[in-house]
Amino acid sequence: MPSKVLPKVSFFEVLKNAGSILKNPLPFHHRNFEKHGDVFKVSLGFGKSVLFIRDAGLAKHMLQKQHKIYHKSPLQSKELARYVGEGLLTANGEKWLRQRRLIQPAFHKKKLEKLLSTMEMVIDKELNKITTDTEIDVFPLMSDLAFKVVAMSLFSYKGEDKVIRRLQDITEKAQKTLIKEIRQPYKRWWFYLNGTVRRALSETKEARDLLFQIIEERRASQERYDDLLDMLLESRYDDGSAMDNEQLIDEILILFTAGHETTSNALSFGLLLLAQHPDQQQHLFDELQQQKSADLLDEIKNSEYTTYSIEETMRLYPPAYFSDRVAIEDDIYNDLEIKKGTTLLISFFEIHRNSRNWKNPETFNPERFKKDAKEYSDYYFPFGAGPRMCIGSNFAMYEMIMVVNRLVSKYKLNTKIENIEIKPLITLKPKSSYIHFTER
Repeated sequence: MPSKVLPKVSFFEVLKNAGSILKNPLPFHHRNFEKHGDVFKVSLGFGKSVLFIRDAGLAKHMLQKQHKIYHKSPLQSKELARYVGEGLLTANGEKWLRQRRLIQPAFHKKKLEKLLSTMEMVIDKELNKITTDTEIDVFPLMSDLAFKVVAMSLFSYKGEDKVIRRLQDITEKAQKTLIKEIRQPYKRWWFYLNGTVRRALSETKEARDLLFQIIEERRASQERYDDLLDMLLESRYDDGSAMDNEQLIDEILILFTAGHETTSNALSFGLLLLAQHPDQQQHLFDELQQQKSADLLDEIKNSEYTTYSIEETMRLYPPAYFSDRVAIEDDIYNDLEIKKGTTLLISFFEIHRNSRNWKNPETFNPERFKKDAKEYSDYYFPFGAGPRMCIGSNFAMYEMIMVVNRLVSKYKLNTKIENIEIKPLITLKPKSSYIHFTER
């Protein structure tokens, strides 16, 4: 059977839309998916190209069934790794597998359950900052909250807030620099020449130095916290060796970055959606009123409508809205021949809004998740799929359920925002997230 000939978007078309792509590439992607179908090729100039994908079956084929022959592309394994290190998020092959086996036990549900009281303490402290006399932008609040939940729950960090704020600031600046490089590869030489990349790398070095201090303080204290940092310091590979400091910092930096970014984004979008939909918000409140147990784990397990609301939020606004892979061997999917070395970009944003997968895909409808997960798992990827699925998915869900429950049980949420605008960086962020909170 002859291989399928893919439609192609020219490099001229990319250049013509360069300004809008830099601000938000998703409309450009959508127009081309609608015009060319679920798989098309985009020319990046200099003989380079990438396949864009919104075929859920092909996504699952790459991420799950044939994951061994699809590695993270240099975009993540080299470019992103310059800023966050070579760890779970960015490593490939044996190195990734080795690190995953080492870190996975720390995210077992039984381990996470022990962290719930710490998570609750941080969440309650941060949510006390909410004022009811004016609209507030919830994104900075959720970003601070999520960063501190990671710092306190996984690393028992009790140092100065300014260190946490500085780590946050550095990771966000590095992300913006990387986005410029990704979306304007033809200007990469200029970003090096004008010092943009040098400044970002210098600040990344500062973040690594701050994390090194946290590690050394823990070693010097000789106290046990039974947290992730303890486990990472004590873990040993099969040959009996421990992680060196550089690798340890890589993993911590990645967990700080990935562990707060996706959660704060999803929470901000979720609160906006509930504020826009008072009926769904009331349904969630009514469910909370029926809860009787004071046990945190029981609360989480019994919060069905909260869970549906968060899942629906991540369908409409998946924080990790794309993923990319490079084929390290030749492969065939249906009538599509994929050559070794091909770079592929999966748009979870498009898959999650494809009308072939979802009824009324633009509508916020938490109840669509009442059905068995098997019915939608083939085209729903909020945390990725396959062996590289997000290691912290349960941690994130526990945190988000607790935050939404506490806010909706105490406040009515309202917003003047009618159309949610997005800011796609490495993760998907809301452009504006102003909400008015009224005491119930």
